[in-house]
Amino acid sequence: MDVAVLASDVMPYVSAAVSAYGGAVLAKTQEAAAQSTVGLGTRILRRLFGGADAGAAGPAAIEELAAHPGDADYVAALRLVIRRALEAGPGLAAEIAAMVPAPSVTASGERSVAVGGSNSGLIITGDEAKVEYPR
Repeated sequence: MDVAVLASDVMPYVSAAVSAYGGAVLAKTQEAAAQSTVGLGTRILRRLFGGADAGAAGPAAIEELAAHPGDADYVAALRLVIRRALEAGPGLAAEIAAMVPAPSVTASGERSVAVGGSNSGLIITGDEAKVEYPR
């Protein structure tokens, strides 16, 4: 599992939670965590930084992002703290990955192609296309 990608995947949820609740995001009640995007971000942050052994880096980065909402540098700083937390705990990384919904992929229009991950093969949408494989 690539924790750098996972850290990026959780940022929309985490940023929404920090924007909604500010630095107090880790202290919000369970009922507030029931909202979709904000709720998921809150649950992710609680799981990452809500425990006694979490250290101060996470809450500090959350406070900084809350003070500078939408600032790309502070988003990146929190993403790095999240990445380090995920690297430190492979089991935690798997747990967080299971919380994040799979991205939806939509293809629209004639001969459109949607790939919801990676593709290592051919994708052909043209008329009378011929593929020759080396022998």
